[in-house]
Amino acid sequence: MSEHRGTARTPARRRLLYLVTEDWYFLSHRLPMARAARDDGVDVHVATRVAAGAAAIAAEGFQLHPLTWRRGSTNPIDFLRAIKEVRRTYRTVAPDLVHMVALWPAIVGSIAALGLPLKRVTALTGLGFAFTSASPKAVMLRTLLRPILRVLLSGPSSTVLVQNPDDYALMTSLGIAPSHLVLIPGSGVDTDRLLPSPEPKGPITMAYAGRLLDDKGLRTLVAAQALLTARGENVRLLIAGDADPANPASIPQQEIEAWRRQPGVEVLGHVADIRTLWARAHIAVLGSRREGLPKSLLEAAACGRAIVATDVPGCRQIARADVNALLVPPDDAPALADAVARLAHDADLRARFGAASRALAENEFATDKIAPAVVALYRKILAG
Repeated sequence: MSEHRGTARTPARRRLLYLVTEDWYFLSHRLPMARAARDDGVDVHVATRVAAGAAAIAAEGFQLHPLTWRRGSTNPIDFLRAIKEVRRTYRTVAPDLVHMVALWPAIVGSIAALGLPLKRVTALTGLGFAFTSASPKAVMLRTLLRPILRVLLSGPSSTVLVQNPDDYALMTSLGIAPSHLVLIPGSGVDTDRLLPSPEPKGPITMAYAGRLLDDKGLRTLVAAQALLTARGENVRLLIAGDADPANPASIPQQEIEAWRRQPGVEVLGHVADIRTLWARAHIAVLGSRREGLPKSLLEAAACGRAIVATDVPGCRQIARADVNALLVPPDDAPALADAVARLAHDADLRARFGAASRALAENEFATDKIAPAVVALYRKILAG
C-alpha cells in the first residue's frame, strides 16, 4: 500500500505544493506564478519557514504549511529532521505536483519524495553559495553536490526549471537530459505596477537592491563608490536590503555599519516599496558573481533605469551590453567605477538605456508573459 496519503479533494482540482526556504522569498519571488496557478483552478499550498508572511499567504487563498527547517545549517541531524518534516508534509498535503525552489529545497525535497508518487519541478535560481563562491568550502560543496544533483534531478518524475541559458548548459553538463529541462526566465515582473519615473534631481545616484551578500559583489560596489569619490565624482550609492546570516556569504553587521559611515553611501535596510528606491536612483547596479535572473534588475528595468552589471550568467539575461546596460567583469572595482562614471556624465545614454530597459521588461519579462508559460508547464506535467 502506498504511504502517500492526504485529505480528499475534488477530482477536477489538482493540488500544487510550493516548497520554499522562507515565506518572504515566496512572496517576493514566486507569487505571480502561484497566483496564475490558482487562477487556473489549481489548489495552491505553500510549505516554508514562516516569519511574518503568514497573513499575506493566507490572503491569497493559499494553504500554508509551516516548516521548522534551518536553511544554511550544516548539522546532519538538522538535515535529516528537515527531510522527515518535508516527507510528513507531502503525506499530509498529497500534492499532485511539488514545485521546489532553490538548492536546499531541491535536495531536501527530492530525498523526501523518494518512494512517493510525486511529480516534481525543481527551480534552480542561481545555484547559491556553493556554485558562486570561490572559497574552499564552496569548492568542496560543489564537488559533493554535482553527483548528488545528477541522481536526484534525473528521475522520470523530475523536471528542472532554469532561468538562463548558462544554467541550462550547466544542468546538461551534470547529466540532466534536455527532455527534463525547461528554461523560463524568472517569475515575471509587474509592469503595470512598476512604471518608469523621471530621473531624480541632485547628485547622480546608483542603487543596489537585494540581500547583503559578498557573492552579490557588494564589497566591490562599495569600493567602486569610494574610487569615484576619490576621483572627485559626486556619485552616491544606495544599498537596499538586509543581511542574510543563514548564508555563508552574508556581510557581517560590523562591516555594514562601517559602510554607513562612508561618504556618499546610504544603507537603507529593507525597502517595503521598491518603487521608492528606483525613484531616487539614476542607475541600477549589480556586481554579482552569478545569478539565476536577478529580480532587482528586472524591477529596475521596469522602472526605466539604465544598468551597470557584471558580465555573468543571469545578469546578462536582462542587462544587455550596450542595449540597456554596461557590463563589467566581476570583482573589478575600477571597471565598475568607470562604467558608472560614463553613465553619470551622459544623460542621453542613460535615457536610451532606460527606455530599452523598459522595453525589455514589457516584451520579455512581464508577468503576463511569464506566468502563462509556467502554468502551461504545470499543465503539461500534470497531464503526463
